[in-house]
Amino acid sequence: MVTPDTLRSYIADGLECEHLEVAGDGRHFEALIVSKHFEGKRLLERHQLVYAALGDRMREEVHALSMNTLTPEEFADRGG
Repeated sequence: MVTPDTLRSYIADGLECEHLEVAGDGRHFEALIVSKHFEGKRLLERHQLVYAALGDRMREEVHALSMNTLTPEEFADRGG
């Protein structure tokens, strides 16, 4: 079973993140992902970067992932 810590590691291994939080129950997860790689990208493109980092794990191990994807500047503006 995938844990929030495991999923956090999967994302961090495939995408350079300045900040990364993951919570969930083993099937449904929520993630706050802050990466400079999101700069200049639309929401769909940001999510595609995360899905690419997860690869087949997204289909095989993770049932649902809700993401909040921010650039470092957006994160700082929110008080992060």
